[in-house]
Amino acid sequence: QVQLVESGGGLVQPGGSLRLSCAASGISISFYVMGWYRQGPGKQRELVATFTSRGSTNYADSVKGRFTISRDNAKNTVYLQMNSLKPEDTAVYYCNAVHAAVTSQKYWGQGTQVTVPS
Repeated sequence: QVQLVESGGGLVQPGGSLRLSCAASGISISFYVMGWYRQGPGKQRELVATFTSRGSTNYADSVKGRFTISRDNAKNTVYLQMNSLKPEDTAVYYCNAVHAAVTSQKYWGQGTQVTVPS
């Protein structure tokens, strides 16, 4: 049984900060590319950031310089530090894990809501 559980979402004023956490069970994230995606109501899910098992990171242009993805393999947890939040960041944020060697092994969390009012 694989489970990804997001936490840390909430309502934050524009310019504020929030840190999301994704705790994994049933897998060891050291073998996975971990990522954060987001989806607003009625919108497509989009990539926010990824962190590979080898330590490289990638960010959507819309969040570069504001968001930072990190991972703690000992805690089997990935984080998304979100700074300078904008109303456009309002979405459900989902944790994602893709096995680095067997990419068909892909898992999603249930999501955590982030709201930045305009």
